[in-house]
Amino acid sequence: MSELKTFEIGCVQYELEIEIKADRTVVWKALIEQPDRWWLPDFRMVDEASTVEFDVRPGGHGLIESRDGGGFLVWYTIQFYQPDEFKIYLVGNVAPDWGGPSTSNLCLSLDRRGDGSVLKLSDTHHGHVSEAYMGSLKDGWAKLFGEGLRRHVESVD
Repeated sequence: MSELKTFEIGCVQYELEIEIKADRTVVWKALIEQPDRWWLPDFRMVDEASTVEFDVRPGGHGLIESRDGGGFLVWYTIQFYQPDEFKIYLVGNVAPDWGGPSTSNLCLSLDRRGDGSVLKLSDTHHGHVSEAYMGSLKDGWAKLFGEGLRRHVESVD
């Protein structure tokens, strides 16, 4: 049996900011070096006991989730990494099973704000995208970074 599927193609970008009551060096360290500590259970796609890590070495794996036994998900590869500027650009592919096919260009950066910092997120998707899908992604990132990262950093700072 053969089936032909046609997808509407578009390009959508959204941005959000999450204020965190911690110095940006503390937030950056948690973001890059400790993602497994703040990555929420609802976002573990491979296995509830999986490990999430950032491999930011040149040629590294990027943001990857893996489990014992060999299963893994490459969330994003790293396009550009500037730790002295608190900025990282990531590229990820979304499979049709998860709302794609589309490609995500994600930028995460940290700025100072008052006594704390603000995580700035910009996510641009091109390919098969819809308003509902993008709203779901935006809500997901707000939850992951707002509840996960912010809660983790503010509880240990």
